[in-house]
Amino acid sequence: MVAALLLTLVSVCLASKLPVVDLGYERHQAISFNSTHGIYNFTNIRYAAPPVGELRFQAPELPKQNREHVQNGSVGRICPQAAPLWSTKVQPAFILSYFYGQSFSGSTNISSYKYKPAELDPRTTEDCLFLDVVVPKKVFDRARGDAPKSRKNLAPVLVWIYGGGYVGGEKGNLDPTGLIERSMRGSDEGIVYVAMNYRLGAFGWLGGDSINANGTANAALHDQRLALDWVYKNIHLFGGDATRVTVMGESAGGGSILHQITAYGGKRGAVPFQQAILQSPGWVPMIGEEQQEDTLQQFLEILDVDTIEEARKLPSEKLIEANAYQVATKSQWGQFTYGPAVDGSFVPALPGQLLFGGGFDHNLNIMVGYNANEGLVFTSPDSVNSTGLGLQMKTLSPNTPEKVSDYILDVLYPPVYDGSHGYKDSIERTSLSIADLIFRCNTDYLSRAFYGDIYAYEFSIPPALHGQDVAYTFFNKGAEGIANVTVALAMQDYFTSFIQHGAPKSQLGPVFKMRGKDAQLVKIGNHTIQPVQDPTDSERCRFWQTAPYYKPT
Repeated sequence: MVAALLLTLVSVCLASKLPVVDLGYERHQAISFNSTHGIYNFTNIRYAAPPVGELRFQAPELPKQNREHVQNGSVGRICPQAAPLWSTKVQPAFILSYFYGQSFSGSTNISSYKYKPAELDPRTTEDCLFLDVVVPKKVFDRARGDAPKSRKNLAPVLVWIYGGGYVGGEKGNLDPTGLIERSMRGSDEGIVYVAMNYRLGAFGWLGGDSINANGTANAALHDQRLALDWVYKNIHLFGGDATRVTVMGESAGGGSILHQITAYGGKRGAVPFQQAILQSPGWVPMIGEEQQEDTLQQFLEILDVDTIEEARKLPSEKLIEANAYQVATKSQWGQFTYGPAVDGSFVPALPGQLLFGGGFDHNLNIMVGYNANEGLVFTSPDSVNSTGLGLQMKTLSPNTPEKVSDYILDVLYPPVYDGSHGYKDSIERTSLSIADLIFRCNTDYLSRAFYGDIYAYEFSIPPALHGQDVAYTFFNKGAEGIANVTVALAMQDYFTSFIQHGAPKSQLGPVFKMRGKDAQLVKIGNHTIQPVQDPTDSERCRFWQTAPYYKPT
């Protein structure tokens, strides 16, 4: 008992020494200090009012004042999660069998797999709109006590937006310590790191007429924008410079950033950041309001209600269960049911179309990358047959005109497996087409929109699957799953120098030039890092950008 009391007293003493930041609407204390690296962690800072009750399925609102007690973020928060059955039940076994050259005997019929709800993480709550700030002590201390208008030498800011298919993920699933430590080398004192939660699945990505009439489509994009506005307003209190913000995200996070860059078709002024690093930016194009409305009505049917208003009155547990069930059992292979959709407002058209037409913020510094084997993770085992590409394309874009489908199958990705078209079997053929449509071609769209003045890379360390580069981005000493530590450190150098100085540089790798008109990118391999021709500078990407499969309804 005495030992427990002493431990409590020590904890209280240590906590009393941790700094408190006054945000106006609340006071927030750091939860911890990493003495090894000299880093404060301010966690679970509320940036929006709870999106529950009448605010469910609506754009987020500013938090109400709560100054009675100092907050320390000790209660963890994640937004309700979901995952498709194809990704949890079939995909891992299929990929292994493919790499080992074995035939896959599992069923590809999603309905044949029994749905068993995952155990609910105790941190799960609809009231999840919180963010973390991680900052070097030197940076934080330098800003303390300075009047806002006289602050100098504030640090660059990195805002991370997580991926997860727009249905999973949370702000704390990656440790930024290694990245921050790498940013503190030489004369640089480091970066301020911010990570946000945003609503997922049905809670954040509903679309269609019903939600437009009684809610907000793409509410999660509004969550992200409010968090970015919070950074602009408050980050100086932590030592960060609101005029030097880089937003970075992978997969759904990168896709979200592309939607932020093209928000409102560029008609509402500058975005609240100056630079962006997009890693494998991607999403499945939501084809018209009819498809969006069908997805919404399916969700309401699972809830056994008829209207959005009725859904707002249900207990949170019912919606969390319905969202998880819908995403798990109704998602087609390679899809997640939810994601960004054209809504006529925040998303007036597909981002590729907006980039082509000039509808975006032009005053940005861009770095973008993709993995060499992006599409395999989303490729159905049925693609072992030559008809597989046609079948999967039909689920991705069911309203595509027959002539367009024929062009895709016969001209862009013909069934020729001698390697001349970028694939040597039918699985690779489908994988490449999915990679182009959903991920890779976004690099070309961005490059041509910014006249080649962007930095681009391809991560090609085998097997170079979707998401594999994240472990290198957030490398920490002693971490597992890294084939080449030197490459990981070089990548971190490229990223942190871009964040801090606007250009990717590393003494461990070659000069990282802009993509330019000749479409050169940096290929990051296991043994070499070198400039090569970007394969997305192609007829295929020109085709996908016109979105011939897309028919507004």
